[in-house]
Amino acid sequence: MENPLSEHEKDFLLTLARQTIVKAVNQQPLPMWADADLTEALAQKGASFVTLTMDGELRGCIGSLEAYQSLVEDVRDHARQAALEDYRFPPVVKAEVPKLHIEISRLTPSAPLKYQNPGDLPSLLKPHVDGVILKDGFRRATFLPQVWEQLPVPEEFLSHLCAKMGASADLWKRKVLEVAIYHVEEFEE
Repeated sequence: MENPLSEHEKDFLLTLARQTIVKAVNQQPLPMWADADLTEALAQKGASFVTLTMDGELRGCIGSLEAYQSLVEDVRDHARQAALEDYRFPPVVKAEVPKLHIEISRLTPSAPLKYQNPGDLPSLLKPHVDGVILKDGFRRATFLPQVWEQLPVPEEFLSHLCAKMGASADLWKRKVLEVAIYHVEEFEE
């Protein structure tokens, strides 16, 4: 990734995410910061995902694929949403907060991946490197590059991503979908 974040910037975002979750779970106002405290990278528009795990199991993950607000605001908003609004899980409760592990993924802008034949798609993907967005009409889903750890075979990765999108798992084999890839700078507590 061009212009990687410094260790200080990563620590700032991880601390902010943790403070946000504590305040959100306790129904307190979310943390604020002085603009003077922000580096250029934190103040400029950025897209991120915040992933929460507990005992190695997913507990919440929310993010955005396009940068529309400052990176610091993006991380704060997604930390709160991952804790309280991921529809796959009940909201995080106070007792869980100390057990949560926080991971932040800062995304590059996505780039379309053009191909002609559905059978070619798996060979165009770079496992453990590419985050993938699949789109078919109004349906869209993404997997961060970290998902390759659980699904290292491109065909399985694509089938699970189609299912996540609400389509049949073999849709990618039957038609050319809109595909975009992106990369992440990932860091965790």
